[in-house]
Amino acid sequence: MDEIKKSGKSVEEAVAAALAELGASKEEVSITVIDEGSKGFLGVFGGKDAVVLVKKNFNPERAAENFLREVFLSMSLIVKIDIQLKDKHLLINLAGEDMGILIGKRGQTLDALQYLVNLVVNKNSSSYVSVMLDTENYRQRRKETLETLAFNLAKKVKHTKKNVVLEPMNPYERRIIHSALQNDRFVTTYSEGEEPYRNVVITLK
Repeated sequence: MDEIKKSGKSVEEAVAAALAELGASKEEVSITVIDEGSKGFLGVFGGKDAVVLVKKNFNPERAAENFLREVFLSMSLIVKIDIQLKDKHLLINLAGEDMGILIGKRGQTLDALQYLVNLVVNKNSSSYVSVMLDTENYRQRRKETLETLAFNLAKKVKHTKKNVVLEPMNPYERRIIHSALQNDRFVTTYSEGEEPYRNVVITLK
């Protein structure tokens, strides 16, 4: 529940009731006073309750955490979720046992989960928030593996003078290959194919 309409003998009472039911603090919501109410004649006859609409402000961290907890509950996984929001970048680190299940083959499961969190977080966001999901430092380890691969294959291209076509990769991993070789004086890179089978080609300049 993200919003609720409540009535009370005063605006303050109605707001307090709404906050209690939403499980939120005053700083986490937007309050619209629909009717301020009235005390009536002599404060007894013809009194009218105040009515307010209280709506939770969108919180990307909370949206991401709630979604992930539901996913992990359905998978019977106990996972510690650490979330940090920095300049419209949501950094999420997962910790626990059996994290290999969440990584999947070449990070495919982790990428799919990251994509879903991205959709959830940006569904009601007024501005785009990028999401990076990681566990056991997988992203950094994968980056180092791809950079090493790029350097080795560049050497092969220089030696054989033949193009090398890498396996299909997601946009994030393709950028790692392009970035690793962008300052190489002898080879260049480009992407070809259609998603999700788009791949990087390393060729002589």
